[in-house]
Amino acid sequence: MKPDIDKESDEIIARYSQESGNLIPILQEAQERFGYLPEEVMRKFARYLKLPESTVYGVSTFYAQFKLTPTGRRLVKVCRGTACHVRGGARILREVEKRLGIKPGETTSDLEYSLETIACFGSCALAPVMVVDKAVYGRMTTARVGQILSGAK
Repeated sequence: MKPDIDKESDEIIARYSQESGNLIPILQEAQERFGYLPEEVMRKFARYLKLPESTVYGVSTFYAQFKLTPTGRRLVKVCRGTACHVRGGARILREVEKRLGIKPGETTSDLEYSLETIACFGSCALAPVMVVDKAVYGRMTTARVGQILSGAK
C-alpha cells in the first residue's frame, strides 16, 4: 500500500470501533478522502471490522455512491430524462464525449474529468441539462458544452 493511503486509512479506522455497523461510515469517509475505494483499503477495513472481504466488496458495489476506480477531479453529469432527451440531450452527451474523449462511466487519463449520465435531475424546465461539479447548466447547446468545459479547466 502507498504510505499516504496506508496512513490515511489508519487515521480513518482509528475513529471507529470494530463494530460491523461502522462499515458504511468508514467507506464513506474513505470515498471522500481518496475519491474512490482502493482495493487494499477495503481489505484493511475488512480485517479491522472482522468481516469477509466479500461483504465489504458487496456493500461497496451495492451503493452507487462508492467508486472502485479513481474518479476525475471534475464530475460532468448529463441528464437522460425524457424532457432532456426530447430537447437534444443525446447531442449534448455526444459533444461531451467528443470533447473529453471518454464515455459515461469513464475518467480521462489525466484524472481531470469523469463523465456520468443521470436518469433525471428534476430540472425539466431547463432541459437539456448538464451539471459540472455542483454547477447546473440548463438549456444546453453543443456550443455551450465547449465553452463550459473550456472554462472549467
